[in-house]
Amino acid sequence: MKQIAPTLALAFALMFSALPLAAQDKALSLAEISAYLNGLKTAEATFTQINDDGSQSSGRLYLKRPGRMRLAYDPPIESVVVAGAGSVVIFDPKSNSHTPETYPLRRTPLSIILKKNVNLGAANMVMGHWFDGQSTVVTAQDPKHPDAGQIDLIFDHDPTRLSRWVIHDGTGAEIMVHLNEMKTGMNLHASLFNTREFIKTPDR
Repeated sequence: MKQIAPTLALAFALMFSALPLAAQDKALSLAEISAYLNGLKTAEATFTQINDDGSQSSGRLYLKRPGRMRLAYDPPIESVVVAGAGSVVIFDPKSNSHTPETYPLRRTPLSIILKKNVNLGAANMVMGHWFDGQSTVVTAQDPKHPDAGQIDLIFDHDPTRLSRWVIHDGTGAEIMVHLNEMKTGMNLHASLFNTREFIKTPDR
């Protein structure tokens, strides 16, 4: 993947600096957002995904921090994305190969919100931070793996809630995920995040 273009970072910086001070002051601070994410242990929500080509899909999200997430897509897609054990596995039952795609979690922007200790104040992590009139937007990347892409995190206020994110990969493609009807604090079984369920043992 290509490294994030420096001009994009400059554009975010100029955008933020051009905002009126009153608008900047309304944004949740990075410390507040970090504390919210660190306090988010489990969550469940329905989601709507808008892909780079404009196509849409829906499904259910399960999150168990640190390090675990599951996106189960509704029919007719029926794909499953699972983050767990340091990997992200993408399983498409309609694929001819029936072999899941596997990536290191640390090489994806989702690693930022699934870290054990989220610290958005870390050097070179946040590329943009502003209030858009309704929500706080944070654009972040893993400073250790900038080539993995970046993620826009959008937070509602009163109460603070992660409402959606936009993933920008190294090729310039964008995927937006809207979270709906989020509930938190429930018990989620470890089997939801078992990446091995998609790795079949060869017949003997």
